[in-house]
Amino acid sequence: MGMKFPFAESFVTTKLDSVINWSRKFSLFQYPFVTACCGMEFMAVYGPHYDGARFGAEIPRFTPRQADLLFVVGTVNHKLAPILKRVYEQMADPKWVIAFGACASSGGFYQNYAAVAGIDRVIPVDVYIAGCPPRPEAVLEGIIQLQALIQDKGPRGIAGLNPRQTAEPLVLGREVPDSKPG
Repeated sequence: MGMKFPFAESFVTTKLDSVINWSRKFSLFQYPFVTACCGMEFMAVYGPHYDGARFGAEIPRFTPRQADLLFVVGTVNHKLAPILKRVYEQMADPKWVIAFGACASSGGFYQNYAAVAGIDRVIPVDVYIAGCPPRPEAVLEGIIQLQALIQDKGPRGIAGLNPRQTAEPLVLGREVPDSKPG
């Protein structure tokens, strides 16, 4: 005599992490940080021809407290970098960043003292989209790559159920206290 389970054939088990990450990847609330000419291509992605809404990243939030995806679109100079960092810090956890275009990724063709040579010097970046300006197809591919990253690895840092392992940043000029008693 065997034991009968009422849901044996129709019950599917999975990890809670993968279910949460699946829901996160299709509900990206974006904050567009548009500073330059790439903004036109960014707007084209969410028009009717390319329809970025089908990837779950449609409605832009114009307050960082309601967003979890930061699109940095265009050039960031050194005077604007602290503002970008503040916007990133105000976003809800877990949060992701896409560097949109050559200027946000590497400083672009600006070889001067004012432009930041890549926003990864200011905030962590998850996906880089190349181009000056990038084509809307490349932007959609970047969103798909971010969704795959969210599904496979989950959020970065200490937030979330399955955080990506990151090393603690080295803070120069500050001693690490000794854990041994006196």
